[in-house]
Amino acid sequence: MPIRPRTALLGAGISLALLALVWFATAHVGFFRHADDSGFVQFSNMHAHSVVVWLARHFVRAFDPDPYVYLVLVPLVVALLRRRPRVVLAIGAIVLGANATTELLKHIVASPRPVDPFFGFSSWPSGHSTAAMSLVLVSVLAVPARLRPAAAALGACLAIAVGYSVLATGLHYPSDVLGGYLVAATWTLAAVAGLLAAERRWPHDRTTSSPPVSLRAVLGAPGAVIGGAVVLGTILAVSRPHDVISYARVHQAFVLEAAGIAALSLAVSTAVLLSVRR
Repeated sequence: MPIRPRTALLGAGISLALLALVWFATAHVGFFRHADDSGFVQFSNMHAHSVVVWLARHFVRAFDPDPYVYLVLVPLVVALLRRRPRVVLAIGAIVLGANATTELLKHIVASPRPVDPFFGFSSWPSGHSTAAMSLVLVSVLAVPARLRPAAAALGACLAIAVGYSVLATGLHYPSDVLGGYLVAATWTLAAVAGLLAAERRWPHDRTTSSPPVSLRAVLGAPGAVIGGAVVLGTILAVSRPHDVISYARVHQAFVLEAAGIAALSLAVSTAVLLSVRR
């Protein structure tokens, strides 16, 4: 059954509610604030691994403002070549709206952080995470229907890598990354609602009339990522069980928040993929 504009708009509302919940919990609830602080410290300890930090810095730099402009041109050009003018407008609205919202929120809810009160003052949400997730989601909208599951799965992995990178380099707290993802999700689902409504009223544009993507393909995209992660985790656990258990016990915040970031990235990309599967 095709997704209705109202359903996509409901998804945007849920994303917005989760965004507010993440901010409130990590800013005003002691348990979650402590977990956020612990996650920041434990991710920052990765500075001891020079190779990890080197990779992380390259991921972060790719989503600085100057190179990001060129990255966004890719889905824009794809949508233009596919003669999807409404999608082109939606991509522009999502990218500009999401990143502008993040910058505005940084100033509205700015507050010192206990672990790093100066640097963390205006870091929520993460601009790099917003930029990465926005690029992923508009790419899902831009590509042909048959390529959307692959774009969603690979894009989710990219967003996860950027999220981990801003944490490993000490630029952000885990809640900043979650906030960035949710800002991008809110704008994208709202834009999808607009696309679906426009298609209902003016169907001749065929903006959303590509052949439908099967539900198996939609669910298979995140499933493949999760399956790959499970296989790698199993190999690591079997080869070094005591080290893995010991590390997880000492770094509980790191493990849980890393899993939460990955889960949200996959959930957001899958939600958008579902909304445009027709």
